Amino acid sequence: MTHLKEEHSESETRAIFKESSQIFRRNRALGYVSNQVPAVTRYVQRRRDTLIITCIGRSFQVYTAGHFRLLHVSGLHPDEITALATDRLHTYTASNKCIFAWRAGKHIRHVYRGHERNVHLLLPFGTHLIAVDSANVLKVWDIRSEEVYLDVPFKPEEFQITAVAHPPTYINKIVLGSQQGQLKIINIKKNTIVCTFNHHESRVTCIEPAPALDVVAVGHADGAIIVLNLKFDEVLIAFKQDWGMVTAMAFRTDGPPILVSACSNGYMALWNLEEKKLAGQWQAHEEQVTTAICFPSEPIVFTTSPDNSMKTFVFDMADGGARQLRIREGHTKPPLCIRYHGVSGVSILSSGEDSTLRVFSTISESLNKSMGRATYNPKATKRKNRFQFDKFSMPPILEFTSETTREKEWDNIAAIHAGIIQTTTWTFDKSRMGEHRLVPKQFQSKNRTNFACETTSLVLTHCGNFVIIGYSSGDVERFNIQSGLYRGSYGSPGHEKAVRGLASDNLNQIVVSGCSQGLVKFWPFKGKVDKPVAILRLADGVSLIRQHRESSMIAIGLESFKVYIVDMHTRVVVRKFIGHTAKLNDMTFSPDSRWLISASMDSTIKVWDIPSSYMIDHFRVERPCISLTMSPNGDFLATAHVNLLGIYLWANKTLFNQISLRSIDPREAAPYVGLPTNVCDAMELEDAIEELDINDGDEHHNEGELINATYETPKQLAPELITLSGQAASRWQNLLDLELIKKRNKPKAPPKTPKQAPFFLPTVSGLEMRFDVGGNAPTSTDGSRVLQTKNLSNLTTFGQLLEATSTSNDFNAVVKHITELGPSMVDFEIKSLHPEGGGSMLAMLQFLKMIEFMFTTNLSFELAQSYLSVYLRSHGLSLTHSSNLVKALRSISLAQEEAWERVESKLVYGIGVVAALRNFSR
Repeated sequence: MTHLKEEHSESETRAIFKESSQIFRRNRALGYVSNQVPAVTRYVQRRRDTLIITCIGRSFQVYTAGHFRLLHVSGLHPDEITALATDRLHTYTASNKCIFAWRAGKHIRHVYRGHERNVHLLLPFGTHLIAVDSANVLKVWDIRSEEVYLDVPFKPEEFQITAVAHPPTYINKIVLGSQQGQLKIINIKKNTIVCTFNHHESRVTCIEPAPALDVVAVGHADGAIIVLNLKFDEVLIAFKQDWGMVTAMAFRTDGPPILVSACSNGYMALWNLEEKKLAGQWQAHEEQVTTAICFPSEPIVFTTSPDNSMKTFVFDMADGGARQLRIREGHTKPPLCIRYHGVSGVSILSSGEDSTLRVFSTISESLNKSMGRATYNPKATKRKNRFQFDKFSMPPILEFTSETTREKEWDNIAAIHAGIIQTTTWTFDKSRMGEHRLVPKQFQSKNRTNFACETTSLVLTHCGNFVIIGYSSGDVERFNIQSGLYRGSYGSPGHEKAVRGLASDNLNQIVVSGCSQGLVKFWPFKGKVDKPVAILRLADGVSLIRQHRESSMIAIGLESFKVYIVDMHTRVVVRKFIGHTAKLNDMTFSPDSRWLISASMDSTIKVWDIPSSYMIDHFRVERPCISLTMSPNGDFLATAHVNLLGIYLWANKTLFNQISLRSIDPREAAPYVGLPTNVCDAMELEDAIEELDINDGDEHHNEGELINATYETPKQLAPELITLSGQAASRWQNLLDLELIKKRNKPKAPPKTPKQAPFFLPTVSGLEMRFDVGGNAPTSTDGSRVLQTKNLSNLTTFGQLLEATSTSNDFNAVVKHITELGPSMVDFEIKSLHPEGGGSMLAMLQFLKMIEFMFTTNLSFELAQSYLSVYLRSHGLSLTHSSNLVKALRSISLAQEEAWERVESKLVYGIGVVAALRNFSR
């Protein structure tokens, strides 16, 4: 099979996606919405809704247009997706010289291989797919047979293809746009050029067919828009965008004759085709608009942009303009600080280089929200267009702290910004920026003399009333976050060098501050705070401080890349961790305070076990982790990385797997682990394609054909699945308690014999009603009433069937016999297997083989467990006297463990899903 990615061998690909972390497993990425690849839409009649398909790198996401609800995410492609297209049945993606056809957004149906360069244009055309690669070769693929119907190379110096479209009613014809500004109409059935148009010399960037016949709109790189009649080669209307290149166009079909065009600077324009003038304009995105699609017969336009957002605008303004209807967005620039908020572990606060503070939900993307952009003057900013240059915009948020104690009453988030002295407050409950700007008196405009000073660290007290802030000048100040008023200073100043970290205990008794000079000072929270109560001198300067309030421990990262654990009460260093080789970026404690997780610029993440003082896990990632935080439940670790827009979740494997942790040398090389994605690994995609190649013959059938056949439920859906018997629980669940049940149900008085007993026929015990017609006393052939026996065996019917399996190895009849018996007879039959009870050692051995047969075939799993329990309880002490029985028991133990591991993994997964849904419902 041809490799999906020729740049990497199979071993290298497997090494990239190797799961090397002992504790954490890749889960998924949050915060990705769209990128530079234009999105596509598809109307689904069954859903009565339009589906939106956006690209997020190596996979695509499918949303509903009604509420922007995420339906599913595609599989991971071998490389970045370069083009998207869709028709009634499939979604087509181009990646690494291959084209994939997806059904329902998650199942691969076809793979088209044959391009020598990456494909950048796709157009479904009836039963064919048109693709153009960067080598300027146009290929027409037969969708069903995956064969090339037509291959047309073009000379790049004469006609470099940059756009492709199909005008309605043009049978077998498509329109191509070029780098040279020319347009060509090609008949793909006859492989001929119908005509060529030369109306503008600038590069054609997009072609959009109009609702009118024979009319298309052509956008050019210099901003020119030409509405062209193809039939008569006539320019009907010409417009010019002064902003620059036309990136996308769309015609409204709900009534007004409006052409919507998009520009590379994020602006969109409305052109009135009847009056031939500009009807309106607005800025939709921060970066260029790559997608502009007007929904059919609706006053709605859908847009996407590389600024990681997608939006819909509705034309319901009084002047015919558009307003924003819905939005789904993430960070436009990489996040700098992330923290879990609250005790539920479902919300992550994130601040980015775009000066925004956002909330990401780990349950559903529909719960994500933005708190807005930090600004010096919110009122003035609100009056302006959101994306215009704002002179009041504040620098990015480097660090923030939050508490939930008073979040319903006043601001509960405090944030520091890069290079300024102000500390801003935010409210999680109202999802907006607060009104306070916390600045000490000595740094206010009329008193300020040190203009180089900036805020370096902060901490919010557990009560939610006070925020303590450290500055590069060494000052440590306390403010009331409710009123924003100054409430005191620690020392005068607290340190001689810049304050790098702060911490406070749960009871507001102690404040800890550390500076770049290597001094850690312990201050009383209130009262006489001009002198510290204790000073801890460290060998190197403090880089950052993180705390775990419940255990009163603080982690201090030093400039020499070492990590110290200090007890706030005893004020001594209790642990020292050495292993990082570059600047420490962030640290976090596990909820039970047993682990400390640290990340540095050496691209490694290390897990330190505090009680044993050993490193128990480490791994290396693609880009350095700049911030990390662990869920209050301990189930997820969230990380943010340099120059990446997403937040990556790692699942804690110790919660659902039995993992044996050992000490690891901190100086040894850390194994590489790929970052989490929203989808499966690339190797799973390759396996799916291999399966597609194997079953390729089954795909070419008539989709509308109906097969009239009676479906019968199989006894077992798949051999690898655990199958239960379906019997009532009373027939197997109480086998170990039969003696107790009989004792409890014992009648108080003996039964009375009726005077005249009615006639009855004896029956055989079991699930089915059968009469015992063989109960007459046997007679000999000579007329004697003496019973003649052929052997002296006292085996029951079940025992005889077991002994018969020693030669046939067919246990189906034995299993069928015992499953038809009632609980009392099952108990009797198992107890009768021992030689002292009338059985034999061969029968006991064959019973164990029968149980192993039930485990290996995965049939009647619960019955096998119950029968084995009764067997061990009845004959447990005597089994050790036979080596054959002990060997059989060991074999059963292995089969049972393997079967239970499959059950346990599915069970734990189901419990996790139910717990997540329960939290979501709350």
